[in-house]
Amino acid sequence: KTKTKLKFYNKKNHIPYDLLYQSKKQGFSDNQIAGLISSSIDEITKLSNNIRNYRKKKKIIPFTRQIDTLASEYPSKTNYLYLTYNGEHHDVSYSEKEKSIVILGSGVYRIGSSVEFDWCCVSGLDFLKKEGYRSVIINYNPETVSTDFDVCDRLYFEELSLERVLDIIELENPEGTVISMGGQIPNNLSLHLYKKKVKILGTSPINIDEVEDRFKFSKSLDKLNILQPKWKELSNIYDVYHFINLVGFPIIIRPSYVLSGAAMNIVFDKKNLYLCLKKAKTISPKYPIVITKFLENAKEIELDAVANNGKMIYHAISEHIEYAGVHSGDATLVYPPQNISLNTIKKIKNISKKIAKRFNISGPFNIQFLYKKKKIKVIECNLRASRSFPFISKVSHLNMVSLAMKVLLKKKNIDKNITNFLTIDYVGVKSSQFSFSRLEGSDPILGVDMVSTGEVGCLGSSFNEALIKSMLSVGYNIPKKNIFIYIKSLKNRIIMLDYIKLLIINNYILFSKDETYNFFIKNNIFCKNNSYKSSNIIDNLKSNKIDLIINIPYKNHKNDY
Repeated sequence: KTKTKLKFYNKKNHIPYDLLYQSKKQGFSDNQIAGLISSSIDEITKLSNNIRNYRKKKKIIPFTRQIDTLASEYPSKTNYLYLTYNGEHHDVSYSEKEKSIVILGSGVYRIGSSVEFDWCCVSGLDFLKKEGYRSVIINYNPETVSTDFDVCDRLYFEELSLERVLDIIELENPEGTVISMGGQIPNNLSLHLYKKKVKILGTSPINIDEVEDRFKFSKSLDKLNILQPKWKELSNIYDVYHFINLVGFPIIIRPSYVLSGAAMNIVFDKKNLYLCLKKAKTISPKYPIVITKFLENAKEIELDAVANNGKMIYHAISEHIEYAGVHSGDATLVYPPQNISLNTIKKIKNISKKIAKRFNISGPFNIQFLYKKKKIKVIECNLRASRSFPFISKVSHLNMVSLAMKVLLKKKNIDKNITNFLTIDYVGVKSSQFSFSRLEGSDPILGVDMVSTGEVGCLGSSFNEALIKSMLSVGYNIPKKNIFIYIKSLKNRIIMLDYIKLLIINNYILFSKDETYNFFIKNNIFCKNNSYKSSNIIDNLKSNKIDLIINIPYKNHKNDY
């Protein structure tokens, strides 16, 4: 009924006080109300802002209430808070004498935004408490540590929307707001909060926008003479096909402001290109896409760092075991790197210094690189803590979040007594946990979209020791005897040949089929033919006759397995 009544009004007619108050009590956001009374989607943002100003003048504002954690058996005084329009007073006092800092959390647990960012938020809260600040966090998932109300002075169990964040900041009147610890959701709010005169601690939201916007960032790299894969921002189909004719397949189609590879696609041929463009629905000057040449068989390297006023004060470089094209959240991460030369590390450091200076970075940031044929190219940069911050911090025994918080709060003598990551005399490996076996019909091929549901980091005196520990920890088993191998492409069969011979040397019995079987026989590798039916392989798996399947499809084709 309220929705129907709201639709009656338009932007020129103010909604009656009682109807607006009722709609807020029933949970309508300013954006939703604007959408109902607006005639154009382009007007919603401006109209939403007008509605906010109008209702504040009419004293239609939310009140802070405490969540009862004692089931009403005893009076409950907690710092577990929420905002509601169904109240008449605040349950807490807002004193201007107490200096507070607000941290925006990572939101609900989901693939791509999980415990890694929660660890960063909690580490930030711990630092604030030690420094004597009232630590405040906004987050809305009961499974997170940051929503344990004893880890901070005030927990607002609320959504991370612009409207709600502004409501809380106006009540708290903090000395600053931290948006760089909670992943992509807070980052996406940076420019909106900046326009509302909210004091953002760390890197300027203007610079954050320049990095998050693929077009602006790529242009800046060109000006700095920093290599990157060939790219172009395109706004019509003709230009898309013209650019692809110049660079060739494969390509990456990507938007801006994304987390965990969302909406990104690697395209290997015209058929897949048509499907991706069909998903995009609209390509226009207002909704352009960025197409980048995808480099196959390139090594991916990551740099996690902290900078202060454009000067990089600490950095850590790690490497992926998998080739580029597998999302960093799914990849097996090695730190310190074991297969990167000192010269390459030096070049990566110098490139990172240039980027930190250009965007005047203050706080945490992460850069991802491609390395192929002795050339280093930048994939992307995130001006926030990355999901590898916790792993790097624990392996190096240096909490990068605490270091970043010192920068955000403008502490002195920040960069003293920081050790170089190359002096670490052990190796850490992070392996990802997947849930394919529990999700019927899920595609087990890894790509630019993150699909892992957990991870385990392990230490070892050598790379091999750390790797096997981490693989066993996420549920892999060392095969006992029988291994089935199927490799679709001839190129990959040749690459894998020496590794397959190692299996023979270690007395494994190999099974294969079709072209892979013929290839092995031609190359004097003894294996058993399993070319009859695919159900035969499944039956052997169920009866424990096959301990491991090595299946390498061709260009992510689903029919190859």
